[in-house]
Amino acid sequence: MTDAFLGCSPTHFKALSRRGFLQLGVLAGTGLTLPTLLARRAQAELKQYDNFEGTAKSIIHIYLPGGMAHQESFDPKPYAPIEYRGEMRHIGTKVDGMLFGETMAKTAQVSDKLCVINSMSHGEAAHERGTHNMFTGYRPSPALQYPSIGSVLSHEFGARKNLPPYVCIPNQPNEFAGSGYLSSAFAPFSLGSDPAGNGFKVRDLDLPNGVDDSRFATRRTALEAVNAYFQKRESSDQITAMDSFYDAAYSLISSPEAREAFNLEKEDGKLRDEYGRNTAGSRMILARRLVESGVRLVNLTYGGWDMHDNIVAGFKRQMPEFDQAFARLIQDLDERGLLSETLVMVSSEFGRTPKINGTAGRDHWPKVFSVVLAGGGIKPGMVYGRSNATAAEPEEDAVGVEDLFTTVYHTLGIVADKELMAPGDRPIEICVGGKVVNEILA
Repeated sequence: MTDAFLGCSPTHFKALSRRGFLQLGVLAGTGLTLPTLLARRAQAELKQYDNFEGTAKSIIHIYLPGGMAHQESFDPKPYAPIEYRGEMRHIGTKVDGMLFGETMAKTAQVSDKLCVINSMSHGEAAHERGTHNMFTGYRPSPALQYPSIGSVLSHEFGARKNLPPYVCIPNQPNEFAGSGYLSSAFAPFSLGSDPAGNGFKVRDLDLPNGVDDSRFATRRTALEAVNAYFQKRESSDQITAMDSFYDAAYSLISSPEAREAFNLEKEDGKLRDEYGRNTAGSRMILARRLVESGVRLVNLTYGGWDMHDNIVAGFKRQMPEFDQAFARLIQDLDERGLLSETLVMVSSEFGRTPKINGTAGRDHWPKVFSVVLAGGGIKPGMVYGRSNATAAEPEEDAVGVEDLFTTVYHTLGIVADKELMAPGDRPIEICVGGKVVNEILA
């Protein structure tokens, strides 16, 4: 009986109820203790869900906070009545049937490398809740704080080349971009300053004044002794996380390659001009530099897209920087042979209302919006899904947030229904209820 029981697959273990696990008499009859059984189950699941680096080795997630209007960007409706289509014109692209707003002429020139999803949908019309969806793949819950995709990636694969696995430019943009129920050791590394600023310098990369390499090494040895003392007496996430933090900091400070990755001054001046020496351009060229050096996920934010008033002026003010930098980023990755292994994702928390409101803007609208993917195993030059004639709801091939995240995790080589452990030894799937959208995979 014992051998047969131990031979059960992880699926069989999952089929056992919580009540069944608590029936210790049954376990005693097999010669097992509950901790032993759970440990063997965990080992079996680790073998079943052994991660591998997928088609995407890195991600650049470009987040446009505020809820960017899909009608003025990736899903214009030129044949809708004026109160729906708005005042902005549309332009054609290199891909038949793919239309963009008039302020996206440069992005139109790289459209053959993009996959535009025009049927994203969720039910969260509040900024915070929509943002939670687009960073975690989960609807918000009062009972649990879910980890962001960057923290999951950091947890599953760790660091490469002495670089932080997860970097936010310029800083962690919101609480949902953090490590959630995972250890704070998997939180993002934030720059501390904007790369578009004069004299840009990443905090914590240089030794303090008066501290040379020898003195820094001595301090590190002393810190390790203190940490070891406390860890023998107390087990806590804070101690473990701080130990991991100092290890990462030491690796950054002691590695010339790591410091060089953040050094924008090493970039060719002409290329920086082509990206644009502005907020969008500086953030995107640094993102490319970081994934090229080994960072697994770079999150960068740009602009404010909560345009309840005068949306035309808002787009004409903010989109040109994005358009120039994003198009050059896609070209740059492609020219360097990095696009095939770098997934670029452009997202926002939701879209905007089908009708123009009384102040010439659009209000919150989560029923349908657009997300753009490129590279990393995604099929290029296509539009997936379709909104209806007034961009009010999906008409064809609706994509939920859980589907998007399951697909993105698939490109990374991560099985989305793998279980991670939340506090209280509670198993939680990385992403639940989604399906891989195979139609958009190359």
